[in-house]
Amino acid sequence: MSTITTKDGVSIFYKDWGSGQPIVFSHGWPLTADDWDAQMMFFLHHGYRVIAHDRRGHGRSDQPSTGNDMDHWVEDLAALTEHLNLRDAIHIGHSTGGGEVARYVARYQERVAKAVLVASLTPNMYRSENNASGQPPEWFEAIRAGVLGNRAEFYRFVPENPFYGYNLDGAKPSEAIIANWWRQGMAGGALAHYATVDSWLEDYTEDLKKITVPVLVMHGEADQVVPFASSVPRAVDLLKNGSLKTYPGYPHGMLTTHAEVLNPDLLSFIKS
Repeated sequence: MSTITTKDGVSIFYKDWGSGQPIVFSHGWPLTADDWDAQMMFFLHHGYRVIAHDRRGHGRSDQPSTGNDMDHWVEDLAALTEHLNLRDAIHIGHSTGGGEVARYVARYQERVAKAVLVASLTPNMYRSENNASGQPPEWFEAIRAGVLGNRAEFYRFVPENPFYGYNLDGAKPSEAIIANWWRQGMAGGALAHYATVDSWLEDYTEDLKKITVPVLVMHGEADQVVPFASSVPRAVDLLKNGSLKTYPGYPHGMLTTHAEVLNPDLLSFIKS
C-alpha cells in the first residue's frame, strides 16, 4: 500500500497508476480515492498518469485528532505532489475536494497546468446577504448532528437522497452506488467528517482570484448539496481564465451517476 508521511507524522494513502501527464484527483466528503474509480480507469486508458489520495481522517489514511482542516489538507496534497515530483499536472476536485484544489492551485500554481472544479463549494456555499441561494445554518447543523448521531444510518440517508438525486421524481436509485458511498464513508473517522463542516463555512474567493491557469467549472443544475446558484456563476466570474459547463438535471454526485458524459467532457478540456 503506497503512503507518504506528512511533516506532522500523518500517513496519507494514495494510488499512482500509469505514466504520462499526471491527473490528480481530490475527493469529496466523506469519501475516499475510490470515488474516482470511473475517472481513473478512463484516463489511465487514455494514456495519462492518474493519482488520488485519501484525505487525512478518511479511508486508509491516518485519523489524527488534529489537522482536520482545509489548510492541512492542502499541505498534505502539496507533500504528495512534491514526493511524486509532479509537474504540469491537471488537478480535479469534487465538492470539498474542489476547495482543496482551488487553494492548492492558488499556492502551488507553478506545478499546475489546468484545474477542474466539479460540484465544488467554491467560492462559498453558505447563505448570506451576498449568497441568498446558499445553504442555511440549520443545514450545516443537520450534517453535524448526523455524524454525531447514528452515523451508519445517516450515511445511508445521504446517498439515498440528496447526494445522487435519488429523491427526485423519476430517479432510479442504484443500491450498489448507495452501498459503495456508505462503504467509503464508514471507512473514515467521525472526527474528521465532523470537522469537515468547518471547511464548508470558509470563503475561497481569494484563492480563486489568484489562479491564472485554465479552470473548468462543472456543475449539475439539480445539485442539492451545493446549489447551482450558490456558487457556480460567482466562481467563474472570479477566475481569470475560467470556463463553465453545466448539466441540467444532474445531481451532486454526477461523476458517478453520469461518468459516461462527464469523462469525455473532462478529456476534451484537458486536451484543449
